[in-house]
Amino acid sequence: MGVPGPLSRGRVAAALAVAIAADAFSFVIGPFGITFADEVVDLAVMGIETWLLGFHVLFLPTFLLEVLPIADALPSWTACAIAVVAIRQRQARK
Repeated sequence: MGVPGPLSRGRVAAALAVAIAADAFSFVIGPFGITFADEVVDLAVMGIETWLLGFHVLFLPTFLLEVLPIADALPSWTACAIAVVAIRQRQARK
């Protein structure tokens, strides 16, 4: 699965909004210990980010990092989305 065409501002904004919302959800729900809901959201986010930005190998370790109890409070989806967007934009300039 390659990049789904050029990354428009709309795709980038949507990917960042989804990532920020997922990280906020993980941060809020984390103290309640509802683990299955968090993993379902993380799996959905990985699919949505792949659909918006195209598959990138960085999505896999981010998903695995989100499974860890303490690490899921970090804004890892947001950082991953920013990194993938930067990589895709650099690739498009070549």
